[in-house]
Amino acid sequence: MIKPRVCVLRAPGTNCDVETAFAFENCGADAERVHLFRLLEDPSLLDRFQVLCVPGGFSYGDDLGAGVVFGSQLRGRLGDAFGRFLTADKLALGICNGFQVLVKAGILPDGGEGWSGDATKPRDMTLTWNRNGTYTALWTRLRVCSPKCVFLRGIETMDAPIAHAEGRIAVRDPAILDRWRERGQVALCYVDSAGQQCADVLPWPDNPNGSFANIAGLCDATGRVFGLMPHPERFLFATQHPTWTRDGRQGEGDGMKIFRNAVEYFG
Repeated sequence: MIKPRVCVLRAPGTNCDVETAFAFENCGADAERVHLFRLLEDPSLLDRFQVLCVPGGFSYGDDLGAGVVFGSQLRGRLGDAFGRFLTADKLALGICNGFQVLVKAGILPDGGEGWSGDATKPRDMTLTWNRNGTYTALWTRLRVCSPKCVFLRGIETMDAPIAHAEGRIAVRDPAILDRWRERGQVALCYVDSAGQQCADVLPWPDNPNGSFANIAGLCDATGRVFGLMPHPERFLFATQHPTWTRDGRQGEGDGMKIFRNAVEYFG
């Protein structure tokens, strides 16, 4: 099997890059933690990789909003490099703050489709403050809603923790949901403990941030660009789950499959 090269792109304030790189390497990839400043010095570095992952954390302290500064840097001097990457047969993943970065950069929800890095282009959605107005960290139950997303192949439901203050998906027009569903872009949704999702927004804590239509993750229409608020890299092994002894969990955690799917895409 081809050993894909993964760029785990970190910036000042990123704090989940080590475990994210470990997850990819554990699944057979060659993962390299690359500082954003290196890429700004030489944008062509991105051409060497098959997978890009923007991990979680608090890039630039979230001082201007979660992912805003990091996202603006991707749009600016790195615009051409990201344009090439997004239109190639490659994968991009944004986890928590990384999802926020991809959204604020305009990469999600549309991926490489018409992406120009234009900051003035109106966006259909954003990630904003949780409905409860505060940082929230807890475990969530999730259901895969799209067969398109490369990272979610073979997964029906999964558990994963969330830890964020600005994870609520808000949309300019609720009618956008029909377009997303038609194109298979609603990738992951919060569900209740029984695995059920209602038509309305689930109450807290089942939907921990009040996200529109209970959406926890979005992909582009190709399924190759994916962003999610939960942290799969924090559930690589069964023993990381808070109820693993009561549930008799053994072996791998639910999050490992996401990284293995990315690696196997190139197999």
